[in-house]
Amino acid sequence: MNENFELKRKSLKNILWLGIFSIIMVFSGLTSAYIIRAKGGNWLHFQLPDMFYVSTIVILLSSATMYLAQKNIQKNNTVSTTKYLLITLLLGILFSVFQFLAWKELYQNGIVYAGKYSNPAGSFLYLLTFLHLVHLVGGIIGLIITTIKSILKRYSAENYLGIELISIYWHFLDALWVFLFLFLIFIR
Repeated sequence: MNENFELKRKSLKNILWLGIFSIIMVFSGLTSAYIIRAKGGNWLHFQLPDMFYVSTIVILLSSATMYLAQKNIQKNNTVSTTKYLLITLLLGILFSVFQFLAWKELYQNGIVYAGKYSNPAGSFLYLLTFLHLVHLVGGIIGLIITTIKSILKRYSAENYLGIELISIYWHFLDALWVFLFLFLIFIR
């Protein structure tokens, strides 16, 4: 690899890690506020929608397919790389659909975000899951771009920076969801 490419690679990875750190700080603040507010009383206890469980399985599968995409490009297997990127993209979209279905179930059970019938427990749940979904949409956009570049054969075993960057971000989003999901299960 030439020196300019390596400098670009390091710079982009550092920028990505800075962004990830910022996201961690936002969610750290929100989960801390959740814990403090939950101890303040008037906290509604309710079951998480089944779709959150299903979406957790889907996002874990998407991490596996993203891993396979990265491993395949390192072997210069561009056809399999594209296939796994497409599967990851579809699983990301499916995760998003399941989030909306979970919110629909919450709403049908009287758990609303704001207003006269809201409760802080429901508001925090919607806020945490919505913010995660916003970041996931950014990942889906990144996956679309990366997949298109993969279809156009822009990646190889020597040059797969885009796949490497989206892989780091995607695995982070997956880990963040698992953390939030377990947090919402165990911190009531």
